[in-house]
Amino acid sequence: MPDPAGILPCQSIEALIADGAIGASEPFAAEQVQPASLDLRLGARAWRVRASFLPGLARTVSERIADVAMHELDLTRGAVLERGCVYIAELAERLALPAHVSARANPKSSTGRIDVFVRTLADRGTAFDDIAAGYEGPLFLEIAPQTFSVLAAAGVRLNQLRLRRGQPTTLHVRSVGVDLQARLAAFRARRHAGVIDLGLENGHDPADFWEPLEPRRGELLLDPGEFYILASKEAVEIPPLQAAEMTPIDPAVGEFRVHYAGFFDPGFGTAETDSLGARAVLEVRSHETPFLLEDGQIVARLVYQALTERPTRLYGQDGSHYQRQGLKLSKHFQPWAGRSM
Repeated sequence: MPDPAGILPCQSIEALIADGAIGASEPFAAEQVQPASLDLRLGARAWRVRASFLPGLARTVSERIADVAMHELDLTRGAVLERGCVYIAELAERLALPAHVSARANPKSSTGRIDVFVRTLADRGTAFDDIAAGYEGPLFLEIAPQTFSVLAAAGVRLNQLRLRRGQPTTLHVRSVGVDLQARLAAFRARRHAGVIDLGLENGHDPADFWEPLEPRRGELLLDPGEFYILASKEAVEIPPLQAAEMTPIDPAVGEFRVHYAGFFDPGFGTAETDSLGARAVLEVRSHETPFLLEDGQIVARLVYQALTERPTRLYGQDGSHYQRQGLKLSKHFQPWAGRSM
C-alpha cells in the first residue's frame, strides 16, 4: 500500500535530516524542527541586488546573482539590510529530496510582523517558495525590508519550509474576519524608525516603532502605503492531524494585502496545548487607495490540509512566543501591556 499523501510531521522531517535529504553547512539546532515545518537559517553571504528575479529552468540562482549583484555582504559579521532595498542571501540548508517529496516555504511569523518580505529561491526554479519534488541543490532567500531596516546575521531564521509527500488534500477552507471591537485593536508602523536587530528578542521598545490605534465605531481607515498589525475576530484552532496556511486575500475583496506569514502548525489554539482562544495575527498593507475596514470583515482564508501522521509534538509544547496570542507584536519587542494609548 503506498504511503499516504500529506504534509510531513516533525518526526518525518527529522528522518529526512538523518538520511541526508536535508543538509546544512552548520549542525542543526533541535528547535529548528517545528511540528510540521523546518526553520531555515541565513548563511554566510548576502548580496544587494538591483532587481528581484527568478532563475528560470536553465539557470542557477548563483548565475543570476552574478548578473544583478551590486555588492556582497558578510553575514558572519552582521549587516544592516536597508528598507526599500532587495537582497539575496544564502541559506545554511540545502536539499536532496526524494522523488515523492516536494516543499513549500513561507516567512516565519516574526518576519511578517515587522514587514520584511521574504521569498525562497531554488536553482532552475520558475516560482518563488515552491520547490519541486526530488530537488537537489542549495536554497537562497530574497529579503526586502519594507518598513524597517534590519540587522541580519548568519544563523537568523526568517523563513520556514513545509515538506509534502504527494499532493496533500485540502480538507476545508475557513474565512477569517478582523477584530475591530477592542480599544487597542491595531498597531501602525512608524515611519523613519530605527534598525531592528533580528537576533535580539524582547529588546526593542515598541513605542519607538509602533503607533497604537483605536477604531472608531468598529471601523479602521487604512492609509495607502502604511503597514498595520491586527488580530482575527475568530479564534483559530489547528487539530493535531492537520496543518493550515493563511492565503492572500482575493483582490476583489479589498485593496490591501493580508498576512505575509502563512503557516499554522498542528496544535495551534487547541485545548491539548492549553491555547484555546488564540487568534491569528494579521499583517496588513494597504495599496493605492484608502480603505475603510469594518469589524468582522473577511480579510483572509485558512486552508487546512492533512498530515501524513500525527506529529510527536504539537505547537507550543516546547514553548512559543505566540502560543496564546491575541493582538501581539513580534518577539523582537517588549510587551505593550501597561503602556498608555
